[in-house]
Formats: sequence, structure tokens, C-alpha cells
Amino acid sequence: MSVLDDLAVKAGDGDVVGGVPARLVAAPASTGEAAALIAAAQGLSIVIRGGGTKLNWGNPPRELDLIIDTRRLAGVVEHAAGDLITVVRAGTPMAELHALPGQQLALDAPEGATAGGTVAANGSGPRRLRYGAARDLLIGITVVRPDGQIARAGGKVVKNVAGYDLGKLYTGSFGTLGLITECVFRLHPAPLQAFFVRAKAPPGHAARIIASQVAPSALEVHAAPGADPEIAVLLEGTATGVRDRAAAVVALLEGGEASTEPPPWWDEQPPGDVTVKLTGVLSQVPALVATAVGAGATVTGSAGAGVLYAGLPADGCDPRSRVELLRAAAVRAGGHAVVLSAPDDVRETLDVWGPVPGLALMRRVKEQFDPEHRFAPGRFVGGI
Repeated sequence: MSVLDDLAVKAGDGDVVGGVPARLVAAPASTGEAAALIAAAQGLSIVIRGGGTKLNWGNPPRELDLIIDTRRLAGVVEHAAGDLITVVRAGTPMAELHALPGQQLALDAPEGATAGGTVAANGSGPRRLRYGAARDLLIGITVVRPDGQIARAGGKVVKNVAGYDLGKLYTGSFGTLGLITECVFRLHPAPLQAFFVRAKAPPGHAARIIASQVAPSALEVHAAPGADPEIAVLLEGTATGVRDRAAAVVALLEGGEASTEPPPWWDEQPPGDVTVKLTGVLSQVPALVATAVGAGATVTGSAGAGVLYAGLPADGCDPRSRVELLRAAAVRAGGHAVVLSAPDDVRETLDVWGPVPGLALMRRVKEQFDPEHRFAPGRFVGGI
């Protein structure tokens, strides 16, 4: 009996990716077991599943034989507090890494998200402004390639730059290059105090915060049709320092209030049937927000990092035309637009990823790592 026969079970009704049902599901408990499973599954199309928070992102897979579930690949392997690093298995819930004693993985993630899934999607949240996204906090990785071979890169030292940066390659690869089984993350000290300053102000006021000396950890905007736009600023540090900086932010925004609680829209996907991620240079964020709101979208996201999320209703007008309107605005802003979620019938009419620079290089990498196109076939940019 092969490892595939031993681990794989018949898929259930909920084992679906982008509307495509799987035939089998397997949950390996170690890197070695995962390698043996993938080696035994040659010829099968595979999609990796962590917490399932992003399974509806991207295109539906062209075919789906096997879901590899990482729920048993979980747990903190090591927390070296003195070195500010942690080694975790890919299926570890991100919530566990937000509660390390005295330290934090400063990487926001939705409830239920896992470490491996967050890396595979290059996830981030409001605090990307100060700490960066997954690619910035990952310093080591263990993966199983589509041929079943185990590969490791990076290490447990923040300044380790020797060798090929496999971590950067797998970060944001959307499960197309193999299975991530372990991650090594850089940590930061947990702040002693955190304040949120919230004010009704146009997105252009965010430039005042960026140009000041208040050093925000996050700078978010919220705008919706028919409502006054808002800005919210997260400040972290010592109690006295945070209070002083909060007062400075209130003055810069010409009003507002400070609280230890975030606004209700903080780090939440905006309401809507179709969700689009928009990026652009900081100077163009106000124009990008204005275009999205003018198209009927509710917008939240980082005015400090130039990463926004627009929620569009699917009813009332053509979602495709509005997505293209937003995509054109993002290109003018020096960025791009990606459709994250949409009803199945709407998704079929949309170019989810849009044009992406470097597609030819991405195709060559895919051919090198997964020449049979077995992992997440068709889900990524350009049908990779």
C-alpha cells in the first residue's frame, strides 16, 4: 500500500476549490510524509488547502484530483526569543503567532488563516506599512517540490542571505510551485501600548501623517458612496509616547478621537459581491479611492502602503465594466487590480488577474518546478 492509499480519503461535499470538487483529500503530518505523498501522487492534479480563507481567490483549477490539507502540519517548532525568530509548521493558525509571549509576528491575517497559506498568498494587513508583508518577514522555508523532493532555504538568522532565495520564490506563488511545510519568521517585540486615532477626513490628509514624525504602524482609509471618508491611524509603543503621538495625529487631521479599539471596518474586506484588490503609488491613492467610490464601491485599505480593497455589488450594472474601470485607474496610479472574490457566474466573465509584468519569467519558473502543471493548474496569473 502506498502513502497515497494510506493517507488519501474520498473527498466530501465541502472539498471544493473555486467551484471545482476534488476526488481525494489527504492530510500529511510531517514534511517527510508530505514528500512521500506527493511522490506517490505523480500524475494527479493537486491544490493545497490551509485554513481555507483564500480558496475562492484566483481562477478555478482546470482539474482537481487531490486536496492536500495542512491541518495536521501544525505547531510551533521553535521560538528563539533571543534571536527574535520562530519556526512553525505550515498549518499553524496565524492566531497562535500573534500571541507569542512578549513578541509578535507582525503580520495581520484573517481569522482561520494559516502560516503557509499566508506566505503562499504573500498576505498582509494594515500593519504592512511598518512591518511589511509576508515576503518581508519570512527568513527561511521548507518546501516539497512537485517531484516529491524536499528543499530548504534561508535559516534562523535574520541576516542570512546565502544561497538561492527560495522563500521569495514561493511567497505569493499561490500554491503553484509545490507545498510549503515549514516557515521561519522574523519577530518583533510586542508593543506596550497601541492607540487608534480615527477621524472623518479625505484620503489626501494621509500625506500629512506620512510626512510627519509620528511613525504610524498603519494608516488606513475607509470610503463609501454617500458617506464621509475616514482615516484611522495605528500607533504602537510606550504608553507616554503613544499618547503624545496620538495628540499630534489629531492635530494633523484637524480633529478625531483616540481609542484602544479599532474602527469596525479595520482590517475587514469591504462589503460587496465582487472584491477587488487595488494598488498604486501613494500620491495616487486619493484619485484611486475617488474613482472606486464613483463606481459604486466601498473602499478600505492602506493609504500609507498603497494597497486598497474595493467591494462592488454585482447587481444593478455590469460588474465587468466596473472592474475594468478600476483596473484602468490602478494602472494610471502605477499599480494593478486583482479580483479576489466574485460569484461564480460573474467570475466567469472577468479577467481575474489582469495583465502582470514578468509573466514570461513566471511561466519559465513554473516549467522548471512543475513541468506537468499539476499544482494548482490554471489558478494563477496567465493560467499558470
